[in-house]
Amino acid sequence: MDGQANRWWAELPPAAGAAVMATAIISVGLHLTGHEGLSRVALALAAALWLLLAGDFLTRLARDRDRWSGEADTPPALTAVAATTVLGTRLSALCWQSAAAALLALAAALWPVLLIAVVRHWQRRMPGAAFLVCVATQGLGVLAATLSLADGVAWLGWAALVAFGAGLVLYGEALVRFDVREVRVGAGDQWIGGGALAISAVTASKLALCPLWTGAAHTALRTAALVLLGLNLTACGLLLAAEAYRPRPRYDIRRWSTVFPVGMTAAAALFTSDATGIGALHTLGAVVLAIAVAAWLLALAGFVRTQLASHTG
Repeated sequence: MDGQANRWWAELPPAAGAAVMATAIISVGLHLTGHEGLSRVALALAAALWLLLAGDFLTRLARDRDRWSGEADTPPALTAVAATTVLGTRLSALCWQSAAAALLALAAALWPVLLIAVVRHWQRRMPGAAFLVCVATQGLGVLAATLSLADGVAWLGWAALVAFGAGLVLYGEALVRFDVREVRVGAGDQWIGGGALAISAVTASKLALCPLWTGAAHTALRTAALVLLGLNLTACGLLLAAEAYRPRPRYDIRRWSTVFPVGMTAAAALFTSDATGIGALHTLGAVVLAIAVAAWLLALAGFVRTQLASHTG
């Protein structure tokens, strides 16, 4: 059993970070809809997974530098940044601002190192994981704006605005390189394209709630949140239609990259409702959150089934 556990640990790919992202955003959504007990259970799971993957990250950096460097060049490596920021956002909601700030500092330190490595190795036709350049950047924006709102630190609000703009630019760069055939044949990470729009909407919503911007600037941010949410819902509708047309029921670790965008879409609707006062968006967010929880359970069942098959095979 120990040998199997060690082998499983050694074979963990960077894409496993999407499981932390998915679990943490489910926790955020459950908190926003008043299911605090379940939210804290999800948070505990997300934190445990984050610690596991952080240990794996450091172990490879210390003992297998070649493998670490090779994996750092791929878009899934940016899940380390995104997962850290989503977890930090949930901790901030618990008023653990120091812990959230520490995670923001860690994510901000990792972001340029991994982003530069990924962008240097971009190709013409990329899978959906390419959109993680946007997700990771917007994750910094969301957490910075969250801490600015919690502590009244103005410079964090401005930093969040910069991250928001940079994330949109990076989304455009990823979009022109995205292989559209992935919509039809992708194993799950094609959904990140929709999730990137959702987290961008969350950043805009958080910024709209900041007292730094009033008048036209405030209106522009509210409008941006609504437009991005609309684009997010459209993208998710197209991806869902493609999945219905060509089902892909087999479990793949990239399915966690499907769960995260669905959960982030729920969070985007909930946060945008807060920023705009549109109550219907809160109802929409609650419905999508239920779908995200079901998707999370399906992904977990697929993971467990795969592990049991590999251990008995």
